[in-house]
Amino acid sequence: MAASSSSATAPAVKGVARTLAHRRQAVVGFLFALIVILVLHTTVVFGPFQSTNANVVLESTSGEQNAKTSSPLAAQAASAPNNSTQAAVHAIENGQKDDVAKNDRETRGQLGQTGKNDASDDKTQEELIRQELDRDVKRGAPRKPICDLSDPRYDICEITGDARAIGANRTVLYVPPADERGTDGPEWAIKDQSRKQLGDIKEVNVKTLSAAQSLVAPECTSRHTVPAVVFAMNGIIGNPWHDLSDLLIPLFITTRAYDGEVQFLVTELQPWFVDKYRLVLTNLSRYDIIDFNKDAGVRCYPHIIVGLRSHGDLDIDPARTPRNYTLLDFRLYIRDVFLLPSDDRGIPYKEASKKNAAGNDNGTAVTENPKPRLLLINRGESRKFVNLPEISAAVQAAGFELLVMEPSRDMGMEEFARAVDSCDVLMGVHGAALTNFFFLRTNAVLLQVVGLGLEREALHYYGNQATAVMVQHIQYFISAEESTLYEKYGKDHPAVSDPDSVHKQGWQGAKRYFWAEQDIRLNVTRFAPTLHQLIRTLQE
Repeated sequence: MAASSSSATAPAVKGVARTLAHRRQAVVGFLFALIVILVLHTTVVFGPFQSTNANVVLESTSGEQNAKTSSPLAAQAASAPNNSTQAAVHAIENGQKDDVAKNDRETRGQLGQTGKNDASDDKTQEELIRQELDRDVKRGAPRKPICDLSDPRYDICEITGDARAIGANRTVLYVPPADERGTDGPEWAIKDQSRKQLGDIKEVNVKTLSAAQSLVAPECTSRHTVPAVVFAMNGIIGNPWHDLSDLLIPLFITTRAYDGEVQFLVTELQPWFVDKYRLVLTNLSRYDIIDFNKDAGVRCYPHIIVGLRSHGDLDIDPARTPRNYTLLDFRLYIRDVFLLPSDDRGIPYKEASKKNAAGNDNGTAVTENPKPRLLLINRGESRKFVNLPEISAAVQAAGFELLVMEPSRDMGMEEFARAVDSCDVLMGVHGAALTNFFFLRTNAVLLQVVGLGLEREALHYYGNQATAVMVQHIQYFISAEESTLYEKYGKDHPAVSDPDSVHKQGWQGAKRYFWAEQDIRLNVTRFAPTLHQLIRTLQE
């Protein structure tokens, strides 16, 4: 019995041992599989998911939702990480580790590419937002003031849009577009002449209407398709220098670029000025001149300028004009307006000499050589020549054909312009009448007789300008004895012996002596060399 029991127990022990060995193997296998699953779960699921979310955050917050849904794997990782673990276990059990790794690499690449596209889209969206913000800033930015009061000579206002001119109360209104209306409206009082320092220029009111005022703006009684310019026809006009320097040249600067497509609204309209310079005014504007003071309606224009631009005394700065106009352009323009011969024909003396030479070549008898023609302007009041007959004789003896004229306000400009154009030399004492040098041809001569105390003025008001318009400028400076101030006050009076000291005392003293009281008794002997120099200049 004992032997039988031992033999029976041995197989049982072996069976138990075998069972334990199998169980131990199963436990080891389970633990190994568990470790592999945990490693793969950490790498596949949490690694790509966290990386994708980081890219979205760094690239653009606004593109975050698109990045989350652009990859199926990312969606699965976000919603069901247990499913990802089960898939990995299933792949290991079926020996598909390599395929899983390949798919994982492809998935990572897809996520990375998606992040790049989203980043590009996000940048584009940001740029669009930035542009929109810029536009909003521009919409809300204050408009440039329609009036500029910064120039020392003139004030100017320019209105583009709904501009309404009301002559009855000397007012020009600007009605802004609805989206640009403010709670208040700026207002300016403008002297609409080229010299804003003049005390007798009445002001024109220019006003931008507020939002509330725009709703009750006066209705238009007439609508115009061309711009308008509001300007005063007064001041110290009345002689040619001020007529051109204060009105015609500023009007040319301000309106020439419109080529006549502009209307003038004139405050303090002067009928004599309109009659005298009608050719210029009707050329600069093809439309009726409106007497703004007497205009009862509400005129509406797409563009209104109030005031006149001015660059200096009888001057034009091409850098400040729309088409780089120069003073020479103005001279040529004036000649065209008054229908004078083309400027390229040359001065009359040389033209006559050419005809004379052609006549000799053709065998036509010529009895006399042509003479240069000199227009002598004699002033009627101050700074006149007191020995005019003696001067006339000396000019003719020097070889000139002489024409003497005394201009007046009533003299027609067409007649005077043709007379100046027909001459080679314009001669006169420093004064307003010399402004007619604009009617001379290129290379003709302005001969300026300069009285005592007028040396700087002669160059500033005429010499520089004549050179700018291609007219030659010759000056004759009188001696003290040739001024009637010498006869009246004697050689020791400051006005005779030291004119600069009089200038230093102010304008009134200089005006009294040098402009108002002084006449000229020309010493023809002393003047003779100037005449001979003039002949040589014309012959060159």
